[in-house]
Amino acid sequence: MRKKAFFNWSGGKDSALALYKFLQDGYDIHYLLTTLSSEYQRISMHGVRLELLESQAKSIGINLVKVFLPEFSKTEEYEAIIANELFNLKKQGIEAGAFGDIFLEDLRQYRVNQLGKLGLEAVFPLWKGNSKEILNEFIELGFKTIVVCVNEKYLDQSFVGRIIDQSFINDLPSHVDACGENGEYHTFVFDGPIFTSPVPFSIGEKTYRTYENAEDPHLKSGFWFCDLIPH
Repeated sequence: MRKKAFFNWSGGKDSALALYKFLQDGYDIHYLLTTLSSEYQRISMHGVRLELLESQAKSIGINLVKVFLPEFSKTEEYEAIIANELFNLKKQGIEAGAFGDIFLEDLRQYRVNQLGKLGLEAVFPLWKGNSKEILNEFIELGFKTIVVCVNEKYLDQSFVGRIIDQSFINDLPSHVDACGENGEYHTFVFDGPIFTSPVPFSIGEKTYRTYENAEDPHLKSGFWFCDLIPH
């Protein structure tokens, strides 16, 4: 009997490819779980509008669980909100959850621990894959994605708003992970083999925002965002 599962969905390319593989692994996927900013109604860190997230889930054909978080929630608050959602999912018979992480060991262990507290299995379909090979596979499978956020520490604003293709890969600096696994950039997937139809949108304005470091308020990080307008 197939295990009932949820997928931790960010709307980006690693999520899309991991979901594609997770679907092939025989799990019975009931939900896409996504965290959003309660203040802005946008996907956490990606800045993508709620309406586009909902269009993604509709095209994929899996129910969406939206988890709204305060813009600057502390770790304890974040964990309490997520734990409550996971508990609700377990009550509905969910036995496992999948994530698109590739090689960050501490993040993987954190997720394993959080799900383990409720007796849920954590699955990582892309784990220990080669980032460049993963990105090439993503493109070869016919997925289409656009860069919606870049960390200025790694990439300048010219990268935000670009469609990921071979040209994009060639332009990435050598110190940047091909999949942006260290938070270098984030994406929005709008078409591919898991979609019944493309998600329509137009490209809006580019904006710049700074965020304080949770551990040290004097440290700030700058990000460029590209707004996507739903059609």
